[in-house]
Amino acid sequence: MKKSLFILFVFLFAKTTYSQQNILSDKAEISVLTVGSGASLNDSFGHNGFRVKDIAKGTDLVFNYGVYDFEAPNFYLKFAQGKLNYLIGVNYYEDFFNSYISQNRRIEEQVLNLSQTEKQKLFDYLINNYKPENRRYLYDFFFDNCATKIKDITNIALNNATQFNEPKDFKQQTFRELIHSNLNRNSWGCFGIDLALGSIIDRKASPEEHMFLPKYIHEFFGNATIKNSGEPLVKQSKVLYKKMDQPKSSNFLTSPLFVFGIMGLFILFITYKDFKNKKQSAWLDVTLFSITGIIGVIILLLWFATDHTGTHQNYNLLWACALNIFVIGQLLRKQISAWFIKYLKFLVILLCLLTLHWTIGVQTFAIGLIPFLIALAVRYLYLIRFYNCKLLLNTEITNSSQITAP
Repeated sequence: MKKSLFILFVFLFAKTTYSQQNILSDKAEISVLTVGSGASLNDSFGHNGFRVKDIAKGTDLVFNYGVYDFEAPNFYLKFAQGKLNYLIGVNYYEDFFNSYISQNRRIEEQVLNLSQTEKQKLFDYLINNYKPENRRYLYDFFFDNCATKIKDITNIALNNATQFNEPKDFKQQTFRELIHSNLNRNSWGCFGIDLALGSIIDRKASPEEHMFLPKYIHEFFGNATIKNSGEPLVKQSKVLYKKMDQPKSSNFLTSPLFVFGIMGLFILFITYKDFKNKKQSAWLDVTLFSITGIIGVIILLLWFATDHTGTHQNYNLLWACALNIFVIGQLLRKQISAWFIKYLKFLVILLCLLTLHWTIGVQTFAIGLIPFLIALAVRYLYLIRFYNCKLLLNTEITNSSQITAP
């Protein structure tokens, strides 16, 4: 009995001590940290976190929702399927700060204008979220990421009393335009994004939806007010570290536009030689149909076999036609079927539709594809002409044979 009472006393004492450690003093401040873009694609869009600073208790922590769970089973498969859980992480502020300084990334801080009750509520939420059973959340690049979590948790702390006002000179943009604003359009990262993400991200984002990017968290929080009082949400804003200017290296020779430009010129050159010699380089056509067909299958899988919301309605299928894989056999036959010419005309129509979609803004495509798509259209038109001539010649030979037959 005495032993049981002693264990109960120790448990209650430990629980009380732990609870007291999590109670913020009236000196505590909670702020939003915004980290600028970095060198890699993964870091191009910046980062956000909550800083909880309490000088009375010696607390200075950063909570951020952008940690990979590398221990998750089938990590890469779940990442590809859009089913990967991310984690909330916590760091000592000094470690967090020094890490991003070493990467030469701008760091800004906005101290939130919260009451003591609201500070405690927000801190309790973060502490509870950090528990092992609560740490994981299903990541979504546009609607549930390290930036949107900042907005959502602030709303929870203020009982949805936050009024997010449009920043000065605000211009409403599509999700794709917002992504492009952080990337070089002629980079492989941007090329991959424009290839994998569909027309669903070419719609205009609402002002609040712009906050999926960390820099818009900073801009909207800086203009936000508290509905009940009309006071600003941010009571102090400062730059903790200013990025040092560094020369940007030019890598045009390895860029998508240059690489696909060379590919396009090569296709046009082979097509011109085929035209002059009145023949077909079947190896080139098999290669083109294989590449476009495989890419088309991957796009379909991203659309229908994953939980990624941004990969839906992807009209890159207009040039990367998955059906091309199934008609490769026609390219190797001595005499094609008559329907194959109609199929080639269908591919040309698809390229025309792609141009229309791009022109009217249904979907924006990777600029690096332009020379390749032009060459692809020329190649299809040549094949239509070549096979038409071949069929006509075969028909004339057949008719001639029938006439001269005894």
